[in-house]
Amino acid sequence: MIDLGVENKEEIKTVVRAVHSQAKIAANTRRPLEERLLAYEDIIDSEIGDTSLVRARNIERDVGLRQIYLKFEGGNPSGTQKDRIAFAQVLDAMRRGFDTISVATCGSYGVAASLAASMAGLKCVVYIPAAYHSNRVQEMTNLGAEIRRVPGDYEQAVVVSKEYCEKEEVYDANPGSENISLQLNGYGQIANEIYDELRDAPAVVAVPVSNGTTLAGIYKGFLSLYRRGKTSRMPRMVAGSSFKKNPIVYAYLNGYMECVDLEPRKIRGTKINEALINWHSIDGDYALDAIHKTRGWAAYASDKQLTNIAKLLREREGLSIFPAATAGLIALIDKHKTEDLDSDRYVIILTGRDS
Repeated sequence: MIDLGVENKEEIKTVVRAVHSQAKIAANTRRPLEERLLAYEDIIDSEIGDTSLVRARNIERDVGLRQIYLKFEGGNPSGTQKDRIAFAQVLDAMRRGFDTISVATCGSYGVAASLAASMAGLKCVVYIPAAYHSNRVQEMTNLGAEIRRVPGDYEQAVVVSKEYCEKEEVYDANPGSENISLQLNGYGQIANEIYDELRDAPAVVAVPVSNGTTLAGIYKGFLSLYRRGKTSRMPRMVAGSSFKKNPIVYAYLNGYMECVDLEPRKIRGTKINEALINWHSIDGDYALDAIHKTRGWAAYASDKQLTNIAKLLREREGLSIFPAATAGLIALIDKHKTEDLDSDRYVIILTGRDS
């Protein structure tokens, strides 16, 4: 069985200790598949999702807007919402008889996939752009993943990972794969959890976006709730991303109904914005459609804004957040400055904790 320990990552170690017996069963390929699947499903039920939703009263006072709720996805084992789809896809891979999965990543998704695969006894091959600054590569390695550096950008890493999956008959856990419904349903659980707490849809759900899959999944979750009569309304979906470095926000601000690719040579990443930037948002059209259909909006955030809001959350609410995860909150705050939003319930998705 793969050693699941991760140096200096006490959160992941705690999870591993808590599910040690189930992980031993799930990762033991000599056991019957049914036993392994049941053990792995138990891990998912006990450790993935059900993240906290807390009212940010101090932030409310600072920005002059009532009822801001923070949905903190940092409570997942690897610290981001990516665990929701990583574990779901590894479970699917087990059922379908795969022994290896592959993903391209700029950091967090690679950790989530590595952790999920290690607990199932699967190999994980992670493709990372050679120039990226991610400090989470060592975590992936400690979790047993094979790291392959790829010349070029994230989009190129996705292409190479997909080619590898097709050639070697490996499970493709990348965005834009045949598993899009599985991924959207995974993120749709966030909507169900918000509903469970608030008993209705909020006025707005604001999300940081890169490929757009998280926002699209949350929209799908609320759409299902609304169609079943569980909520009285659909929330306005709001996207925030790095300044002039995301096709979803670019398309919205220019009045487009579909995303258009940006010029790759103009997309330059930093340690702050890498989780947000791309020139081609793989699931961008799903996210853009959700924004338009709910009369939402999209906005840019600078590295300085991302850093400042992360600092504010740490000082005022005690949350240690990746700066990039604050892009949705920035989109809400900037809108309130110009439109004076009504007193209502506003939910901000914070997609990761600071490592």
